[in-house]
Amino acid sequence: MLKLLGKIFGTRNDRELKKYKKRVKEINSLEEKYSKMSDKELQDSFLELKNQVLEDKKTLDEVLYDSFAITREASKRTLNMRHYDVQLIGGMVLHEAKIAEMKTGEGKTLVATLAVALNAMKQKGVHIVTVNDYLASRDAKELEPLYNFLGYSVGAITSDIHEDHKRKEQYLADITYGTNNEFGFDFLRDNMHY
Repeated sequence: MLKLLGKIFGTRNDRELKKYKKRVKEINSLEEKYSKMSDKELQDSFLELKNQVLEDKKTLDEVLYDSFAITREASKRTLNMRHYDVQLIGGMVLHEAKIAEMKTGEGKTLVATLAVALNAMKQKGVHIVTVNDYLASRDAKELEPLYNFLGYSVGAITSDIHEDHKRKEQYLADITYGTNNEFGFDFLRDNMHY
């Protein structure tokens, strides 16, 4: 009976994807508008969104479409990479604090930029957890042009940074890449340090 109902109404996952695909159409409808803007106009548009969020005039969800569209356009200009529709869906899933499974080569690194750029608007610092130091430093370095274009600073916490003041500098960035070990042990050190 459940299989029959699933075929008629679709699975929960099918319904979720349908919802995301509608939102992707909204984001795609903004592409032409932002692609016509100069770099300065694009940066000013992003700053305006950020200010609306900081002043509590709009929520992150209310600026999501424009933020994703601007981030995609900025990525095209700075990294020569355009987010595909499936990556937009992945970015929305991450923003909603859900898990998105993606295969190798589907662009997980680029997907994260959408949710990161959006959530960094709150100016509370965004931490991206990677599996090793190499990926943390690589991703921070490769994506820095995009984040800088949007007005963000980028840091990376790796095991070869031992001095407290240097680690603190990395944490003060708007966006910080690191591993779960480094973030976890720094948290423990901070809470055991007098």
